[in-house]
Amino acid sequence: MKTTLVLLSLLLAWPAAAEWFTEADLDTARELREAALQRDGGFEIVADLTTRIGPRMAGTEADAKAVAWAVETLTDIGFDRVWKEPVTFPTWERGFERVGVTAPVEQRFEALAIGYSPPTPEGGIEAEVVQFADLASLEAASPDEVADRIVFISNRMERARDGSGYGPAVQARSRGAIVAAEMGAVGVIIRSIGTSTNRFAHTGGMRFDVGQRRLPAAAISNPDADQLERLLELGEPVRLHMEIAAQKTEAYTSHNVIAEITGAKYPEKIVALGAHLDSWDVGTGALDDGAGIAIITEAARLILERDERPDRSIHVIYFAAEEVGLWGGRHWAEKHRDNFGNYQLGAESDFGAGQIYEIGARVSDEAWPVIEAIQAELAPLGIELGGRQAFGGPDFIPSLPYGLAVVDLRQDGTNYFDYHHTENDTLDKIDPEDLAQNAAAYAVLAWLAAQSSIDFGSGPGLIDNGQ
Repeated sequence: MKTTLVLLSLLLAWPAAAEWFTEADLDTARELREAALQRDGGFEIVADLTTRIGPRMAGTEADAKAVAWAVETLTDIGFDRVWKEPVTFPTWERGFERVGVTAPVEQRFEALAIGYSPPTPEGGIEAEVVQFADLASLEAASPDEVADRIVFISNRMERARDGSGYGPAVQARSRGAIVAAEMGAVGVIIRSIGTSTNRFAHTGGMRFDVGQRRLPAAAISNPDADQLERLLELGEPVRLHMEIAAQKTEAYTSHNVIAEITGAKYPEKIVALGAHLDSWDVGTGALDDGAGIAIITEAARLILERDERPDRSIHVIYFAAEEVGLWGGRHWAEKHRDNFGNYQLGAESDFGAGQIYEIGARVSDEAWPVIEAIQAELAPLGIELGGRQAFGGPDFIPSLPYGLAVVDLRQDGTNYFDYHHTENDTLDKIDPEDLAQNAAAYAVLAWLAAQSSIDFGSGPGLIDNGQ
């Protein structure tokens, strides 16, 4: 029955597709799709990255090694051009963290300092704990409730296929330490922003402005957060000790690494596929974002292996320093914004390796039927048509105010936040068959976007139209 529905959808979509693409272009897209499914989605790429380099914290020696690895890998694959663009950003070193309850019982907690947390004074800090259900509850509290205490924000992230539980929960990590500092707290502990029930913590970054006071802050594992809640429910004062040896270091210059398949007809026009090369310093960054590196590289490699070149150029962008503040995406947006009229689209793979289930796009009204036609070629992969709200992936967010057209290929993230930013983000969590489905989708998208008879509308008009 499912096969019949897919064939019917293809037959119904064919006249529309023929309006935007030649029959040869559609045949190539289908060949790319089927060829990708016979392979492993570039699994050997993410395996090599996570084995040879491992975790790739922005600003570390491993960051530099990863950039060299990227240039060598992309050159060996045979892209027409490979180059680097510098990205400068503030850096941070974890050092170590120790967190535990000292009263009414003594117990060590599994913890990870939050990125850009300042250090505690030598020997750490100890204070009574005050709990808030979420960031909004903390913001509504009086300074008297918070002053001289360690704030514990206990909100739980909800599991969802589209990852929609992350946004509401992550505010505790992003802004909790700043809000608590304004109220006179001495430290912050949060329940890990993740869905795992395993006893390891999830790290991640905090937002801050230069000159803002920040507090030492750490995330504790979800089972430890449960334990802390139970202790607080006993009604006795709970005291907690935390020691963080992190430090902010000098500015560092890394690089976005870009590879090009040069377009045969319109080389100045570009389809941009992105992923980020850096990771946190725990695990090996396999899902976040080694998988994305593999997916977009394999998609482009499938196109490179054909005799014909696409009409427009295709760029594969390995963004720098995403985890610590979207620095690579920011630099790329500022460098290329005046040329966005020549960019067909941006699309980033940065949500692990779950199968893609939906396509959404932020494009002009005239280009939306082309997205519908592309979706018809993605339908055999189980990919449905979504809506017209899209952000293209984290590293393309800084480009949205300048009108870059973007496409989302939305992955199943049901289990992604079990591993996100943890020691457990390792290669064994990636299924090559799922990776292959992703690569197939990106190959079809890249090829047909490069061949489309109309542009997707990048430029100020997208903002004016409210897309």
